[in-house]
Amino acid sequence: MIPREILKKIRQIEIRTNRLVTETLAGQYHSVFKGQGMNFDEVREYQPGDDVRAIDWNVTARMNHPFIKKFVEERELTVMLIVDVSGSGLFGSREQSKRELAAEIASVLAFSAIRNNDKVGLLLFTDEVEQFIPPRKGRSHVLRVIREVLYFEPKRRGTDLAHALEFMGRVLPHKAIVVVVSDFISPAGSGALPPPIQTALRQANRRHDVVAVHVADRYEMELPALGRLVLEDAETGEVVEVNTAQAASRDAFALRQEKQYAEVARQFRSSGIDTIQLRTDEPYSAALGRFFENREKRRLRG
Repeated sequence: MIPREILKKIRQIEIRTNRLVTETLAGQYHSVFKGQGMNFDEVREYQPGDDVRAIDWNVTARMNHPFIKKFVEERELTVMLIVDVSGSGLFGSREQSKRELAAEIASVLAFSAIRNNDKVGLLLFTDEVEQFIPPRKGRSHVLRVIREVLYFEPKRRGTDLAHALEFMGRVLPHKAIVVVVSDFISPAGSGALPPPIQTALRQANRRHDVVAVHVADRYEMELPALGRLVLEDAETGEVVEVNTAQAASRDAFALRQEKQYAEVARQFRSSGIDTIQLRTDEPYSAALGRFFENREKRRLRG
């Protein structure tokens, strides 16, 4: 039996995200995420303006006037949500943690998918694969996905995205839309994505359509002026003392974080991976809208 407060939280997310999907995103999702090919539908008479390359010459010869083959998109897709549930995801300086934001984004994309009759799967990871839910359709399945992103209790606290992508490659035999939701905080603390993760992302993107959702919190980007703080790394347990009273120290921290954030974005671009950058203190609807608009423009140019 699922506790009532958990059901209430899931229902609130469903209501919030469904409104956005209904009003805006379901149609954009359909436009930018295309099917795996074209299936033959029917033969019909040629009409002025039709592509002459579609003419069916066998039927045309038999009927003594031109006919064309009509094809429809093979629409059904699989959306695989790969969500980071490591210790750093529990951080949130406002009303929402990074993990709660991840659940809302997963909900938006999952409901957009099932509105278009696509399947949705879920892979939760830390420095190991914590849970895998095979792709399925339906509202009840999406509600389970939301619940697991929000409330699943991982065994470990670290992060290993390369291992998660390797696992995904084994369980997804066909091309899919792979959405990686993470803060992409490097275990080494360098700010850049380590080479094994870059390689794994490039390999995954060659086979699938990979989208990176980069989730951050305001106070990961800038320090509040609160004097001396004792901070513990949620993944490694390392404890450090930071003096936030000095403006120069805060400015240096913000500049360093901005450079690291930009470097991760550059690495995604160099790998041909689209990125959605989100913060827990900012509405995510505008960022999602820009992502879909940019993909649509690129599709039309192509």
